[in-house]
Amino acid sequence: MNQSINKYFFILALVFLSACKVSKDVATPDTGLPVTFRNAGQATDSAGIADLPWQSFFTDATLKQLIGKALEQNYDMQLALKNIEAAQLQLKQTKWGYVPDARIQAGASTSRPSDNSLNGLSLGQFLGTRHIEDYSASLVLSWEADIWGKIRNQQKAALAAYLQTGEARKLVQTDIVAGVSKGYYNLLMLDAQLDVARRNLALNDSTLRMIRLQFDAGQVTSLAVQQAEAQRLEAAQLVPQFEQNITIQENALSILAGELPAELKHSSGLQNVAFPENPGTGLPSALLSRRPDVRSTELQLDIANARVGIAKANMYPTLSITANGGVNAFKASNWFNIPASLFGTVAGNLAQPLIQKKQLRTQYQLAGVEREKAVLQFRQSVLAAVGEVSDALVKIDKLKSQYAIANARVATLQQAISNASLLFQNGMATYLEVITAQGNVLKSELEISMLKRDQLNAVVDLYRSLGGGWK
Repeated sequence: MNQSINKYFFILALVFLSACKVSKDVATPDTGLPVTFRNAGQATDSAGIADLPWQSFFTDATLKQLIGKALEQNYDMQLALKNIEAAQLQLKQTKWGYVPDARIQAGASTSRPSDNSLNGLSLGQFLGTRHIEDYSASLVLSWEADIWGKIRNQQKAALAAYLQTGEARKLVQTDIVAGVSKGYYNLLMLDAQLDVARRNLALNDSTLRMIRLQFDAGQVTSLAVQQAEAQRLEAAQLVPQFEQNITIQENALSILAGELPAELKHSSGLQNVAFPENPGTGLPSALLSRRPDVRSTELQLDIANARVGIAKANMYPTLSITANGGVNAFKASNWFNIPASLFGTVAGNLAQPLIQKKQLRTQYQLAGVEREKAVLQFRQSVLAAVGEVSDALVKIDKLKSQYAIANARVATLQQAISNASLLFQNGMATYLEVITAQGNVLKSELEISMLKRDQLNAVVDLYRSLGGGWK
């Protein structure tokens, strides 16, 4: 009766101890996020562009096709998926932590002790043999009680690591979406700049012909012809330069999409790409759940908490139970003679680490330091995320103003070219004024293409920094 009571008391004690928590987790710190983003203007609604899937955010058909290919074939994305697969296997493995280890053993041995040894003399005297045979086959079970939550923390760490790989995949996807879209917009800009260079080259050809006619008539010197020729060659040099850059950009987009370098067919022009005038940002608090990198650092804190618990549990006693049973005999003929050859043993072991060169204490302290680092990294990731959103917002606002000014400047300079040509034909302007006007128009039209590209990129940056692009 007393033995039964003791057994039940022992089981209840194990259950109680298994519920013990040897370390206290550090909660996710309060980030103190603002109510609205800087440069966001008035208070924004909870909905923002980050809630849109990339298929809805981007409208260009060619761009959407490129992004789709990249998400399916890009090697970084495929590696991210393999990392998820590996983490899933690790998570499944930890679920077996409470199951006892089991293995089957079978062995046979023979030994001949010395005739002058005690075993040798005993064998010869009592058994009439000079060697000992031993045959055994057994099932061995071993189980460690999770008294201090070591296995539970291992499962917690594995789950957080698995979730981290999912966030890593989302981060890769947002980077791919942003990279493909920016590369595509850069390609459209290069197309526009090539068109500007070719139109300017045709305009320079016309001016050069006009100046040569005046030179033949003795109205200008050879210097005017040379200056016009130099201006024309400067414009002509831009054409192969832009053609080269277009090919390089097409190759980069093909590789990003997991394909061999090839020409990219597209019909959209840079000026035809639409983007929202006042994109919504949503609430800053949504960054904690939308941004994959922020979520990853938060999960890293969960892993650090679990590792502190594991390191602390390693410093406490461990209770292990082993069981061994099977058949054993000194002769092969009696090996499986049942029940005579049956045997079985059960043992419990309680071990408390004492002196291990301070390794366990150091491991626990290092785990605590890593946890403190995880807290700092989480705070840093939140600050960086808020800063990126604010940067994108101010870019959108100020690039809009720059584009309006540059557009007005181009219109003025284009009118100046027309006026300079008419005045030159009537002898009221010099050839230098014509050349200067053409050079200013070329520079301004190339600049306005860059500003348009930068505007589109700023909207993409805002979309990515808010955590959009992975849905």
